[in-house]
Amino acid sequence: MARPHVVVVPYPGAGNINPALQIAKLLHRHGTYVTFVNTEHNHRRVQDTEGAAAVLGRDGFRFEAIPDGLSEADRGKQDYGRGLAVSTSTRCAAPFRDLIVRLNATPGVPPVTCVLPTMLMSFALGVARELGIPTMAFWTGSAAALVTTMKLRELEERGYVPLKVPVPAYADRSFLTNGYLESTVIDWIPGMPPTRLGEFSSFLRTADPNDFGLRFNESEANKCVEAAGALILNTFDALEADVLAALRAEYPRIYTIGPLGTHLHRTLHDGADSSTGLSLWKQDAECLAWLDTQAPRSVVYVNFGSHTVLTPEQMAEFAWGLAASGHVFLWSVRDNLVRGGGLAALPAAFVAETATRCRMAPWCPQEEVLRHPAVGCFVTHSGWNSTTESLAAGVPMVCWPGFADQYTICKYACEVWGVGVKLDAVVRREQVAERVREVMGSQEMRRNAARWKEEAEAATGPGGSSCENLLSMVRALSSHLTQKPEELKDQ
Repeated sequence: MARPHVVVVPYPGAGNINPALQIAKLLHRHGTYVTFVNTEHNHRRVQDTEGAAAVLGRDGFRFEAIPDGLSEADRGKQDYGRGLAVSTSTRCAAPFRDLIVRLNATPGVPPVTCVLPTMLMSFALGVARELGIPTMAFWTGSAAALVTTMKLRELEERGYVPLKVPVPAYADRSFLTNGYLESTVIDWIPGMPPTRLGEFSSFLRTADPNDFGLRFNESEANKCVEAAGALILNTFDALEADVLAALRAEYPRIYTIGPLGTHLHRTLHDGADSSTGLSLWKQDAECLAWLDTQAPRSVVYVNFGSHTVLTPEQMAEFAWGLAASGHVFLWSVRDNLVRGGGLAALPAAFVAETATRCRMAPWCPQEEVLRHPAVGCFVTHSGWNSTTESLAAGVPMVCWPGFADQYTICKYACEVWGVGVKLDAVVRREQVAERVREVMGSQEMRRNAARWKEEAEAATGPGGSSCENLLSMVRALSSHLTQKPEELKDQ
């Protein structure tokens, strides 16, 4: 019997690579042949941190790599993020097309029957369309974040974006602090509660009508939904019921199959396939043994994700705030968290004072940390992967959003799901300590978090919405063996 072959193409950042790999593993578990495509740069990074075995693959699961078009000098530039987005969207189509052609000519490899890129990789949808291959797209953020990003175009049409500033224009940044973002409420988006402009994607925080980040992200969100045969979301129906209902009214082929980590823990048990991600940093597995020595729900876990960069002053404020909270904490400090260094940027006096009640690690196996019974609170940047992992583990949060969709996710965590509190943009040690103590002492937030954990487990369990959606997705992939792309889109 023919076997579907899905080519998964994540945007080359950890926030996209790991959930894409989780989907790839779930599909492989259900009989799909998978090719997972990293950039050559990240392929080497994974090999350096986890060893060559991490990308060897196994029967019916292969890793491939394509160039991202950047030089090593480009990676050291301050606008590296923008450069990467430009390069992937303009230079990756040709090598990706060559890869598909090569896969289709490789003996023993089934023909490619579906291309599955993440958000920000819409060029892959264009290549698939040229080659007559059906597509699905994976939006790696929340459903609410997708909707707010898609609405950037309408916000512009209604005059909210770009933000207004005095002439001579963009050097004046007062429009970010004059109260406009917090006082302007958008209450006309179907499925969304009233949302302050400051709770939309940070890419609207510009006065430049031609701002690359604004244009690129608005365009990619709409292409993700409109150009693909189906849309995949790492969420579950109960978590975002209203906004999902609004999305499905317009785009019926949506598969909500999250939380992906919970799904994987249910289905993957053999050692070779039991990990849930690829780390671009060396992980400190010993932190789990340290957690074993701590009392239940006594530890504050701190991790600002793979993208956030702190100033030395922000680092110091967080450090002394955590120290003043009075709680034991585990802090993941990657080597580029602070401009000019990682752990070395911590104040020496702080390190000495907290030596007996904290553990610092360059990078942690986060899902395992959050699921550990010793963890009682998560200080987070409100990235979607971190948020869903915290919800799935039943851990309430202290949120400090600073980029892209993190503001929207923070709003939901604090105001809709009742599992978090927000820190101000300007970090103050007194507020850090206060918010940590508030979450650690809140029985209501703990109950809410426990309820969402139960909902996540129900969704991914037999008969649950995410479990059924995954099975429907697998059936749709099998149908791609005989369907043409235009037939798929008409369903």
